[in-house]
Amino acid sequence: MKFLILVLCTILSVNIMAGTKVMMKTSLGDITIELNEKEAPLTTKNFISYVKSGHYDGLIFHRVIQNFMIQGGGLKPDMSKAETKDPIKNEANNGLSNARGTISMARTGDPHSATAQFFINVVDNARLDYQSESNYGYCVFGKVTSGMETVDKIRNVTTTSRAGHSDVPTDTILIKSVTLL
Repeated sequence: MKFLILVLCTILSVNIMAGTKVMMKTSLGDITIELNEKEAPLTTKNFISYVKSGHYDGLIFHRVIQNFMIQGGGLKPDMSKAETKDPIKNEANNGLSNARGTISMARTGDPHSATAQFFINVVDNARLDYQSESNYGYCVFGKVTSGMETVDKIRNVTTTSRAGHSDVPTDTILIKSVTLL
């Protein structure tokens, strides 16, 4: 009996410790992402609020660089910008690395300018990690747990320039929906 209780406690603690997961359905396949609330609580809360509001549904992956990352969450298929909330504080100094399969917040040159756009690293990008206050880096807030084959399909598409943006997929890659699991 004690063994059974120990096993159940272990299983329950693993489930409690696991991060929130989201399912991103794209026109090229599905991607499951586990969020890291422990190391990036503000960023995760921000991302979840966009998920719950349906913000990402119908947006596109608008920037794809084959040996770098795939970026989405900010533009509509006609390349117009989606409305966003106020920027959040950058939590890049959280010990997480921009390794292949991790999801990070995109931002402008201002380290604390991230809103809704994200990118998924398709290679190890340690150069994007926090280095110092003057080289702040990009906040990792989760990782792909299934669907890297979809990420790799996206990374290998042909790109072009469109509406003042470079590295835009020639054929639109739609984010059909992002939902909490």
